[in-house]
Amino acid sequence: MAISFRPLTPVIGVEVSGIDLSKPLTPDEVASMTKAWEEYGVLVFHDQHLSSEEQQRVARYFGEIQGMLGGPTAGAEYHYVSNVVVDGTPGNIPTGDMTFHQDGVYAENPAKGGMLFALEIPPVGGNTLFCSTARAYAALPEDLQQELLDYDVHFVSDYATHNRTARQAEGKIEGGEATHPLVITHPSTGQPLLICNTLMADFIVGLPKDRSDALLERLCQELERPEFIYEHVWRVGDLLLWDNLAVQHARTDFDPNERRALRRTQILGGKPVAYRDVVRATEKSSA
Repeated sequence: MAISFRPLTPVIGVEVSGIDLSKPLTPDEVASMTKAWEEYGVLVFHDQHLSSEEQQRVARYFGEIQGMLGGPTAGAEYHYVSNVVVDGTPGNIPTGDMTFHQDGVYAENPAKGGMLFALEIPPVGGNTLFCSTARAYAALPEDLQQELLDYDVHFVSDYATHNRTARQAEGKIEGGEATHPLVITHPSTGQPLLICNTLMADFIVGLPKDRSDALLERLCQELERPEFIYEHVWRVGDLLLWDNLAVQHARTDFDPNERRALRRTQILGGKPVAYRDVVRATEKSSA
């Protein structure tokens, strides 16, 4: 059966069929999937049967594996996102929903991509939502697009307090911190991407707090417009690969008494490049 691609929404997500990821892929298969990944941001594979080693091999088709950034699995090439014990590892996911974010933006080098393989799934809830950072930026008014090029945003690791408002109310930061351009350049496509998010964006550098909070709130609302979102309803054997720069992800709530376990791998990224630098270089070369 030949590999095929079925878009899941007009702007984000594509289902990949006709492929068994437990077997080595050909260069042509990898090239076609990489092209679809760059176009749609999220690849969805159903009915897969993968060991941890096989999952790591699949991840390496798209880049070098990035060790986990913190916690008890720091440096590991995979870990479990679960509320149960898997391979002797206790569950570690918080209850409730998880707001939109990008993995590792609180570090100097955020992940290039994320990968999850479903081992156990609750009957209801625990869905993963994805939104397009490229489409959200492109939909902004042109004057706001230009204004945003001048800004940097400060991120913090904030998986515990779940959002900026809660963190500021509690006056604490859980983990790492980093500052990145608010609009970055996709390393492969060259597209401008909007990387602020509800979970980890703390403030826009140089703006008064009220202005920073208001602008971040507006941009997060733009990112979370329904037309920019794909919601994935998991089933056992699903493997999802997403572009961690062009896509943000979130999770819906589920019954904490139900078992949910996924195996996670990350793909190494580099330091984000400001889109303003690309614009200025283009202007200089054409002058």
